[in-house]
Amino acid sequence: MTKEKFPARQGPRYIFYFLMLAILGWFIFMQFFGADERTVSGNSPSLLYPGTFTWEKSDGTTEEITVPGSYDVPAGETMVITSTLPADFDASSIAICSSLQDINIYIDGTLREQYSTSKTRLIGKNSASRFIFCSTSHEDARKELRIELTTYTSNYSGVVNQIFCGDKADIWQLIFSHYGLATYIAFFTLFAGLTTILFSLTLGFVYHTSFDMEYLGWCMIMGATWMLGESKIRQLLIPNSSALASLCFVMILLGPIPLLLYADNIQNGLHRRLYHIVIGISLLDFTVCSILAIANIADYIETLPLGQIILIGTFLMVFIHLCLYIRHRKKASDHLLLLAHLLVLLCVAAECVSVYFVTSLSGLFIGIGMLILLFVNIVRTLRSIQHIENERQQQELERKQKQTELLSLQMMQTLSTTIEAKDEYTRGHSYRVAEYAALIAAELGWSSEEIQQLKHAAYLHDIGKIGIPDLILNKPSRLTDDEYNLIKKHTVIGAEILKDITFVPHIVEVARNHHERYDGNGYPDGLSGVEIPIHARITAMADSYDAMNSRRIYRNALPPEMIREEISKNRGKQFDPEITDVFLKLIDENRLVLDNQLSPETNAAVQPEIDNTISKFISDVVTTIKNQEETKHYDLLTGLPMRTLGEQLIAEFMKDHSGCLVFLDMDNLKKINDIHGHKAGDRALKNLGNLLSRYTIDGLACRLGGDEFLLFLPDVTAKSVSDTMAWNCLNSSTPLHRQIQKSAMRPFLPVFACVPLVTPSQTATPRQIRLCIL
Repeated sequence: MTKEKFPARQGPRYIFYFLMLAILGWFIFMQFFGADERTVSGNSPSLLYPGTFTWEKSDGTTEEITVPGSYDVPAGETMVITSTLPADFDASSIAICSSLQDINIYIDGTLREQYSTSKTRLIGKNSASRFIFCSTSHEDARKELRIELTTYTSNYSGVVNQIFCGDKADIWQLIFSHYGLATYIAFFTLFAGLTTILFSLTLGFVYHTSFDMEYLGWCMIMGATWMLGESKIRQLLIPNSSALASLCFVMILLGPIPLLLYADNIQNGLHRRLYHIVIGISLLDFTVCSILAIANIADYIETLPLGQIILIGTFLMVFIHLCLYIRHRKKASDHLLLLAHLLVLLCVAAECVSVYFVTSLSGLFIGIGMLILLFVNIVRTLRSIQHIENERQQQELERKQKQTELLSLQMMQTLSTTIEAKDEYTRGHSYRVAEYAALIAAELGWSSEEIQQLKHAAYLHDIGKIGIPDLILNKPSRLTDDEYNLIKKHTVIGAEILKDITFVPHIVEVARNHHERYDGNGYPDGLSGVEIPIHARITAMADSYDAMNSRRIYRNALPPEMIREEISKNRGKQFDPEITDVFLKLIDENRLVLDNQLSPETNAAVQPEIDNTISKFISDVVTTIKNQEETKHYDLLTGLPMRTLGEQLIAEFMKDHSGCLVFLDMDNLKKINDIHGHKAGDRALKNLGNLLSRYTIDGLACRLGGDEFLLFLPDVTAKSVSDTMAWNCLNSSTPLHRQIQKSAMRPFLPVFACVPLVTPSQTATPRQIRLCIL
């Protein structure tokens, strides 16, 4: 989907939503302002009992009373009210709502209906509230109606609820019109609470964290249970309404627990200890109230005020804590949450009042409060998920960035190692410099992170040597001024290579300034003293020490005493005085012995699998390049080293051995090519190369180019070499000898000259060898 087409495709969606909202608005308008098409009006007087009632008191007196009403009757005493059914009475049912009362209904002295749960309830002294229906007919006209109401709690003793008469279905419809909304809200709240818990648990499983919606879901379930327990139609919902009636009181007693867990999760455990104390108090109150109810000492309704006080106190405490917590936060969702808790607190207070004074509204305020809180928490949860996703994406980006940085660092370190591998004398130099620098930094009190950054920078301090020719880097003799000026450029080249590397601090400073001197006579910028970055001063010390402590092509490693004397002598001249003192201390305490003289790449087994793969890939590439470079220095036809490599190898070999240089020329190779073809000439060269390789097992042989070869034979004289070479060329069993024996090939005998050399102390250089050949 392209960006241009996206708005066009939203048109049908917007139209659909507009139509749905319009239809919903029309429906709501008709319910509030349209005609009431129900068969029985909610205010229809035909369902209300039209007669008057007389209260027959226990002292024998009577009093005409108004129904519904509440009168002064002691708990446990039966209140008896009587009435004479009208002459035109033809209703099929008489109904009255019990408020924790046992009810007996008599018609003309005959018991028609009796309600008591004394034999079916498990706990409590009173029967659960419910509607009681007594069947009647027109034959009961002018007969006496007698209703006996008995309760064992003072809360509802003397309460007489509205009495209905008419068809049972019509009465239920009237009840639904008054109390159905609260029941619908209760069911919706119950479903929303279950969905909220499952949704929160699923999110917690996916994101590996807890969401406060889980505890809100339990609050909603407990609120919905209270609403259903207080519902006037609960006897239609479940078989045993007494259990539901008791359960609604239990929800009030245990209500503070999920509320405190919810608040604790929002505030990240800020007041956890206090909340645990209140939870303990709530559990204690629930235990005591349950024991009293089981022992028929006091019903839940009688001990409920303490639970309500704890619940309201919990709401106030949570509200105050949230005010203090959110005051310093600027998120709009947090302020919305505070407003929602204020509304819920008002709803809870209204609910507590309605239990005693407006029973028709019981449960409604709890439901409204829970729905408000649900809406606010849905908004907060969506914000939290968005925040988690943003953090996860940020962490993923940081992980990929670190992985990329590590890959770049490994590549540069491998490149640095490859540069050193060209010369066996400097192999491992960068690694050792990095380790020595780390020891100095640790002695100076640097943090582990700073030490690691210094190690990375020191490891790459000589990477600029990639731009210096190998002949100059590996030159065994003294450098000329031009060559020395060229090699000094490796600091500038290294800084230029590393200038865009930002994930290793000070890496450019180390590469550029590690050859600066404390007295200002260094290069490339001539910095002095503290003008030289501290990382470069440390690396300079480590670099100089390793150079003196390692063998070079032009000298052996210096003795430890000489190294210490040299470092001490250059204190304040070449090296920083403080760093010099630290380093001399490390030398004196013999703490410069590295545990592992291998480069970090050799420890790849301890790195994550991805790092091993990267390291292996880089190593394989570098090895392949190195092998290709080495292959270029060998003659593919004869298998012998070419001139440059041969001269270097012979010069190295001559350091430890005396002997003879043999210059060998194969005469008339051109005639072989002209007469017998180039393949025959190639075979002759190949066979001669094999012969020389066998003959120089203890020495070295190389092809100078064309038909010219150079050999070095150790520990021999010129005469013995001449005799041996002549005999080998004329008497060998090689294919070359068989070709030479043919008359046509005799003019093509190899011609050689021997140059005797003296002792190994008179070391030859590749240049001297070239002069000798000329």
